[in-house]
Order: sequence, then C-alpha cells, then structure tokens
Amino acid sequence: MKKALLITAALAFTATAAMAGPSCDAPKEKWIPEAKFQQDLKDQGYKVKNFKVTKGNCYEIYGWNKDGKKVEIYFNPASAEIVKQEIDD
Repeated sequence: MKKALLITAALAFTATAAMAGPSCDAPKEKWIPEAKFQQDLKDQGYKVKNFKVTKGNCYEIYGWNKDGKKVEIYFNPASAEIVKQEIDD
C-alpha cells in the first residue's frame, strides 16, 4: 500500500513539473508595461481573453490570433519575444 502511494505521489509531481510554463528572466525595470503590451497585441489582431504574469515571470495570454485560432502564448515581457505557444487548429 505504501509503495502504491509513493508511486502515485511521484507521478503527480512529475505531471506537475511537466505542465510548468516557461521562465523569463528579464529584470522588471525592463518590462514593457502590461497595458501597452496588451494594446500592441490588439493592434496586431489578437483578441485577448485572459492576460497574466506567470510564476516564471512571463506574460501569458489566452485568446485568439488574427486568423481567429485559439491560442495560449507566453512572451518575454521585456522583448515581446514568443517563448512558447500553443495554437488550436
């Protein structure tokens, strides 16, 4: 029984670590302000449903790109570079 609990705990930890988002290491004083960043995305044709700063200090959006495809994208908050993205077809 104890062995099964240990295996279950190890699997849960592994799954959590695998789902962790990327990490961005830019100093906060170099970040693009959140409001400007969101406006720039809208100007590029994105529709932002949810915007947040992740635990890894990246900007993350959930929404739709200019083609109307659902997206989840992580950005470096200083350079606006895409760090990771998922696009639903």
